[in-house]
Amino acid sequence: MSCDYVVFDLETTGLSPRFNEIIQIAGTRLQSGGAGTGEHFATFVRPDVAIPSFITGLTGISNGDVAKAPSIGEALASFSDFVGDAVLIAHNGHRFDAKFLWEACARQRLNMRPVPLIDSIHFSKRLFGTARGTGHGLDAVLFRLGVNPLDGRRHDARGDVSRLAQAVELMWRKLDLDAACSGIPRTQTMLPQRI
Repeated sequence: MSCDYVVFDLETTGLSPRFNEIIQIAGTRLQSGGAGTGEHFATFVRPDVAIPSFITGLTGISNGDVAKAPSIGEALASFSDFVGDAVLIAHNGHRFDAKFLWEACARQRLNMRPVPLIDSIHFSKRLFGTARGTGHGLDAVLFRLGVNPLDGRRHDARGDVSRLAQAVELMWRKLDLDAACSGIPRTQTMLPQRI
C-alpha cells in the first residue's frame, strides 16, 4: 500500500485553540517510507489580533511579517490543496496542531473534510520506550537522533518542519515500518474541502 504523508507544523498566538490563532503553517511531503519529495508549503497567516510580544520573541514572527499575509480561510484552503489525500504527521499533533486546525475551520465556518493524522510522538515512544524520564518533546527526539536543532530558528514552522521530517524519516527506518505505517496509531483532524 502506497501513501503520501505531509509533515506539518503551526505557529500560533498562544496555546489555546479556542482563544488563540494560527500565524504560520509549514509542511513538507514525504513518500511512503519517509523519503522526502522536495515539495514544501509555507505561509504566514494574518490573525485578527496583534501577536503578543512573548510570541514574537519565541518565534521571531512579528506583526509586520503577517500584515499582508493571507487570512486564515485562504491559508487553510491553500494548505488543504497542498495536503490533498495525504496523511498528516505532526509532533504533539493530537494535542496541539489537530485542535488548532479543527477550531480554525469551525470558527471560519468552512466546509470541512476529515484528514488522517499521525502524531510523531508515537514513533518516538515506540523507538525510545516510555520509561520514566524518557522525554518525547521535539528537542529531545532531535537530540537522540542527531538532527541538528540549531539549523535555523526553532519555533519557526519552516525550520521545525524540516527537522521533524528528517526525524520522521530516521525513526521510520529504525523502526522498519512498512509504507502504511502499520501499527502507528492514527487520529484525524479537519481541513477545508478541496475545490
